[in-house]
Amino acid sequence: MLTPRFTINNSITRDLTTIERARGFLEAATLSEDWVRQMSQRALLLEAHHTTQIEGTRLTLDQSRQLWAGESVSGTDVDDVRELLNYRAAFELVVEHAAGDQPISEILIREIHRRLVTGVRGEAAQPGMYRITQNFIANSRTGEVVYTPPPPGDVPDLMRELVEWLRFDTAVHPVLIAGIAQFQLVHIHPFVDGNGRTSRLLSTVCLYRAGYDFRRLFTLSEYYDRNRPAFYTALQGVRERDLDLTGWLEYFVDGLAKELTEVKQRGEVAIRTDVVARRHRLNARQAAAITWIQTHGTLAISGLFGQFPEITRRTLQRDLKSLVERGLLLEISTGTTDPNRHYVLGKGTSGHAPAGE
Repeated sequence: MLTPRFTINNSITRDLTTIERARGFLEAATLSEDWVRQMSQRALLLEAHHTTQIEGTRLTLDQSRQLWAGESVSGTDVDDVRELLNYRAAFELVVEHAAGDQPISEILIREIHRRLVTGVRGEAAQPGMYRITQNFIANSRTGEVVYTPPPPGDVPDLMRELVEWLRFDTAVHPVLIAGIAQFQLVHIHPFVDGNGRTSRLLSTVCLYRAGYDFRRLFTLSEYYDRNRPAFYTALQGVRERDLDLTGWLEYFVDGLAKELTEVKQRGEVAIRTDVVARRHRLNARQAAAITWIQTHGTLAISGLFGQFPEITRRTLQRDLKSLVERGLLLEISTGTTDPNRHYVLGKGTSGHAPAGE
């Protein structure tokens, strides 16, 4: 049986507390279904974009957004596009599995991998198949081999041990289980390619099954992608410390805690905006203006126009003028033209109901 070694230190305990508080908020908060749907779609796109970018795709976020919406984008690599869109099929499997009562199995992990890499780069990654050759992990800049995974003959037994451990009734916190599962699959490196993407979806499965789906509003791969050296250092540090997982788990829960803190803050903004919008019968554009200012502190009309490009500038000006007249916004002008006009929250937006109401 797999026997992970780690120490639950003050840093991990603090971040787990933050995660639990965010979970409690998201479960109790009255968030509109439209907002949750929009934010979960946003999180899914960001996860698909960043998890594939970590593995070498060269799509920009704007290109990924267009492709995700079903638009064609010229000048993109067909394999990059397929990897991005494959993520959606793999994620759908994760959601479907988490809704059932079947334990995590090798069949599930192999199917996740199959969906991720099918039709990509001539299927050299051998979709859904354990590797039968030795592979290596090298430094992308120097070419130096930094890790040699177990020999291919050991892969079936190691994968069986992993899924048996995931089925085992343990007192380990579910968030830590997800982090351990992610590291262990990367450590075994059971596939020719696509191990990183598969491992990150495996950790998602573990979280969802344990009731930690956080309304599907989070993305961890963006956290990894922001500072890839720190991500790789956290993984490699486990091997340098004789497979002590403490450092990796510190990094993993820190990332999840930071991401969920941002989600919680966006949720609080959405609730405050919803209270104001209902009280003053604001339209969608006016509500978006209130949300923008609560998030960024100030708003220029160009910021609102970027969200509603199909709406005329004159209409947006009327929307903002109405908010000023009702005391919901204050206009701060440094000139007479639109670019010199900025808006901040007025006194009419105070007195919001508490987040749980």
